[in-house]
Amino acid sequence: MVSVDTTVEGQPAGGAAGAVVLLEDVVASLRTLTLPIQLPGTEPVRHDAAAAQAQLQDYVLPRYRSLEAPLLAVVGGSTGAGKSTLVNAIVGHPVTRAGAIRPTTRQPVLLHHPADRAWFEGQRILPGLARIAGTLRERVPADGRMEDLPGAAPVGSEPPVSSLVLLADDTVPQGVAVLDAPDIDSISDANRRLAGQLLAAADLWLFVTSANRYADAAPWALLLEAAGRNITVAVVLDRVPDGVEEEVRSDLAGMLARQGLGSAPLFVVPESALDGRGMLPPPTVAPIRDWLGGIAADSARRAAIARRTLSGVISALAEKAEAAAREVEAQRAAGDRLRADAEGAYADAAERTLAATQDGTLLRGEVLARWQDFVGTGEFFRSLESGIGALRDRIGAFFSGRPAPAVTVEEAIETGLQAVIVDEAAKAAEDADARWRDDPAGRQLLGKEDLSAPSDGFADTAAAAIRAWQSDLLDLIRTEGQNKRFVARLVSFGVNTLGVALMVAVFAATGGLTGVEIGVAGGTAVVGQKVLESVFGEDAVRRLTKTARQDLDRRTKALMQAEAGRFLSRLDVLDPPETAARLHTQSRALAKLAAQTARAGGPEADA
Repeated sequence: MVSVDTTVEGQPAGGAAGAVVLLEDVVASLRTLTLPIQLPGTEPVRHDAAAAQAQLQDYVLPRYRSLEAPLLAVVGGSTGAGKSTLVNAIVGHPVTRAGAIRPTTRQPVLLHHPADRAWFEGQRILPGLARIAGTLRERVPADGRMEDLPGAAPVGSEPPVSSLVLLADDTVPQGVAVLDAPDIDSISDANRRLAGQLLAAADLWLFVTSANRYADAAPWALLLEAAGRNITVAVVLDRVPDGVEEEVRSDLAGMLARQGLGSAPLFVVPESALDGRGMLPPPTVAPIRDWLGGIAADSARRAAIARRTLSGVISALAEKAEAAAREVEAQRAAGDRLRADAEGAYADAAERTLAATQDGTLLRGEVLARWQDFVGTGEFFRSLESGIGALRDRIGAFFSGRPAPAVTVEEAIETGLQAVIVDEAAKAAEDADARWRDDPAGRQLLGKEDLSAPSDGFADTAAAAIRAWQSDLLDLIRTEGQNKRFVARLVSFGVNTLGVALMVAVFAATGGLTGVEIGVAGGTAVVGQKVLESVFGEDAVRRLTKTARQDLDRRTKALMQAEAGRFLSRLDVLDPPETAARLHTQSRALAKLAAQTARAGGPEADA
């Protein structure tokens, strides 16, 4: 065989070894895929990703690792189509249970030639199913009960479908094993799932339907899947009444041709009386036995079937990997939209808070009253006319004679600023919660939890942040006052006094104030400004004010970002963005591998 180059954007190369590494990487990608948000197209992608992972482990990887292994022909079909009866007829004696009670096939039976046993007794294929060695009990005498056959179960019971009965029989041609699968439309959910798993692990399908059910939706859904996978499939039209064979055969052949299965062999089994053991007359299934025997006897034909099926499966896997990548991107886009909603709500809250610190709003009410108490009466402001030197003397005497309660101003600022921050955080929480609940993805991520109010303890957290800001502001004053020129003045006024003056300077604008408030707040701000300038100079005051305001901005934004984190942390469940990129790359590599497998005959076996 020609070596296959599977190199695609960093993927491994090197024949079968490179292909296996690629396929194992795809399994790992699919195993970690979560797709936590239920978008309109999510469920089919989840189902396909799970099915693809199972098929890679059940069939694709085992087949790549051992291309020379016998083919697995799975006999599948609808309830009552006669699958088990057909399998018994193919091997010439009862080997699997058939009957009117549903479901009949409760445990899958894999028939193989004794020489092929080693290929199936391990976990090479279908590694999730345990192996049970079956026996023929002297090929079941004519009066033997069907319930005694391998895979049978007591009527009315439904044992767990977690194992595979291996049955060696020298009537099965060497090179092809036959597996009797449960009904694809079984009343048992477990049986239906198992039927799909077994068909996905097949090299070729022997699909059984009946004359009165061949147009049903259930069989055609699987036949269309076979056409899409390019799998080798033969169709058995069972229980055809005498006199309508040509009419029914022609109709079904036309349906197959229209769906891309015109080349599929079509076998017709006439309705026949069963003998005492439930067996069909041997001539009715002779063409099917000959077809399987011809495949088994021709190693080149077997290899071609394996390559064709393998190529079709990998091509379908490439499409599923690409669909999974697109779904990851869709979920990431939904997450980005929700992220923008939450971040936007809290960014707006931070901006409104900062605006309130700059438009004079905080110099109303309690803060204004405490500041007035601190600096004195209206007569004190009239002293501004006498110049900064006289003002410094008057203020120094004022403060030294009557110690100002600076701490009350700090507390008033803390309380006022805290109230603004908490109020804006509440508005942001309500806004973000409403935006998320208007979005289907957001509703899923929030669930029943109500995030429309600030987090518990937020008011205390905000107060602590404000006190930390005030403390840092006092440190700014101390650091600036270390200069020899300022020491005496700093001692004269005191760190707390100058610190309070700087706090007021940060909030000293008149936007939002009206009437008398402008004069009062403006005048008091001027006092603080002049005191600071008398100590440090105009340039230093501008720098200190800017630094203090920037620190307040930073702390306010950090508070709001932390609150937004209550929403944003819910986006952590999304698959990371690199998952989509990896799946895109793997999809292209799979498509290339599928084409090369079909064209070149598949990867070389390892030495």
